[in-house]
Amino acid sequence: MKQFQLKYETKESFTEQLNKLSQWRSANPSYTTIFRIFSQDMDKEHIAEICRLIEDKMPDALYFGCTSNANIIEGALAKDKIILSCTVFEYETTQARLLQFPFLENDVKDDIHSLREACEANPWVNSIEMVATIMDMSMKEFCDEMSRLPRDIQVFGGGAFNPNMDDDTAFVFSKGNGFSDHGIVFLLLGGKDFHTYSTFISGWKPLQRRFRITKAEKAILYELDGRPAFDVYQRFLNISKNDKFFSNTLEFPLFMDHNGIDLLRCPLAVNEDDSLVMSSDMEENGIVKLAYGDPGTILNSIRKDGQKIADFQPEVILTFSCAVRRAFWGDQSISDETILFHNVAPTAGFYTHGEFIRIKGDMLNFNVTLVIAAMREGEPKGGEIVNIYDSHLDTPDKIPIIWRFVSFIEAATAELEEANRRLARTSITDGLTTLYNRAEIERRIRHALELINKEGSGIISLIMLDIDNFKRVNDIYGHKEGDNVIIALSDVLRKIAFKIPSASAGRWGGEEFMVLLAGKQIDETIETAEKIRTAFASISYETAGCQTVSIGVTQAKIGETADTLYTRVDKALYMAKAAGKNQVVSLRQD
Repeated sequence: MKQFQLKYETKESFTEQLNKLSQWRSANPSYTTIFRIFSQDMDKEHIAEICRLIEDKMPDALYFGCTSNANIIEGALAKDKIILSCTVFEYETTQARLLQFPFLENDVKDDIHSLREACEANPWVNSIEMVATIMDMSMKEFCDEMSRLPRDIQVFGGGAFNPNMDDDTAFVFSKGNGFSDHGIVFLLLGGKDFHTYSTFISGWKPLQRRFRITKAEKAILYELDGRPAFDVYQRFLNISKNDKFFSNTLEFPLFMDHNGIDLLRCPLAVNEDDSLVMSSDMEENGIVKLAYGDPGTILNSIRKDGQKIADFQPEVILTFSCAVRRAFWGDQSISDETILFHNVAPTAGFYTHGEFIRIKGDMLNFNVTLVIAAMREGEPKGGEIVNIYDSHLDTPDKIPIIWRFVSFIEAATAELEEANRRLARTSITDGLTTLYNRAEIERRIRHALELINKEGSGIISLIMLDIDNFKRVNDIYGHKEGDNVIIALSDVLRKIAFKIPSASAGRWGGEEFMVLLAGKQIDETIETAEKIRTAFASISYETAGCQTVSIGVTQAKIGETADTLYTRVDKALYMAKAAGKNQVVSLRQD
């Protein structure tokens, strides 16, 4: 496989480049040839002329492309508005096919159905490259449908864009299908000797603070933690609602976990109601964090993940990089992200409106991300592998100040969150036993009772325990030994009752305890109570010897109140005491 990178400056200079390429290829006419055309020039007639020249000089070659925010050639930001990469496959087993469909939200299922049929009809397909117009579209259904493709097919690509990020105009095109302002092009690739390695690199890092998406619809983020979404940027970052909003938030997109994959979503604008227009769909009830971008962090991520690409030993590298990354870096520095890949293999691509890649069968729509597809034919050629870590990119010798601030903030936030967790635990637990306190176990019982009363079905049972002759233990052996007896009973409850997933146990007061068992019939509850009784009676204390516990058991009736339930279980406990202690008495429903 070979890749030739061409620039379109004038018709004459481009024709000369095509002539040279055509002469080289004439010696091997059977080679499959594909032109990718990425254009900041929005003039369709201009692009159509380029396509006609390709058809004239190399009539059997395939071509496709899209408009872009900017282009990448020889691993760097291209100065020319139109660039072409020509890939020539040298193995006869390598095959390629182009598909183009209209692409509107109502077309998605039909498009992907046709794509699946094409893959079934061509079992050689193992990779799919795509370009699409995705502005103002929800990508959820598209990604869900694409995830249903055969699991071993890799997918990667990007969204067509405009050189002006505020302009929604974009289009795609391909040989034999013409131009489409609302379209998607798939390049099917494969064969037994064709190999692809695709990956993604972000480099942005999440901050510690978590926010829940409480209201969202497609790409409109209305609320975080029940408050207007813009409030997060105003309150935490002091970013104002003005024409500088987008540029001020470039370093701070939202970081979102999707099935273990880190996605970034960039705020594009603020609406009058303080909702945010995001770069892609947001998942309601999902958790997001603010992320930050730092050049040193990003370059270190590229070096680390980029080495895997070098180890693959590709012959061609394609890059699909978010236009937001270009805006973040600026044109003077953006090439630092991609130039090192050109040391591995010829590298070309474009700056996108959204990036796509399939990870473990799951099709994902990224933002603020660099998606890379590395390709080769046959087995690795061997020889010395390029060491990405040796690339001569300027990186800070000192730890950037933002790292220090972020480290401080995250450490302080972690300490605060742990303190809040401890405080929350303290508010619902008993200090001596660490079981639930009376308020919490009572709240749980009332809640469980409300649920079965509302549904008109369900089971809850109660176990009430009282340590026998406990006042005598305190009077004779002292309160410290009394505390040891109470702690021992709480340990027994943890070992026995807590093996039951639905169980909750709490200290009811003094030497009394209560256990709630949801979903357990009274016979099962009696069995659990007996296990607790015998386990506690088997413990021998250094000074107090063996102690016992009396236990009452009951089951709730549909429609009854918590007070009547408490009265009945308390009566069962009293009956156990009156019958001689150290036993279990149950009162079934009247």
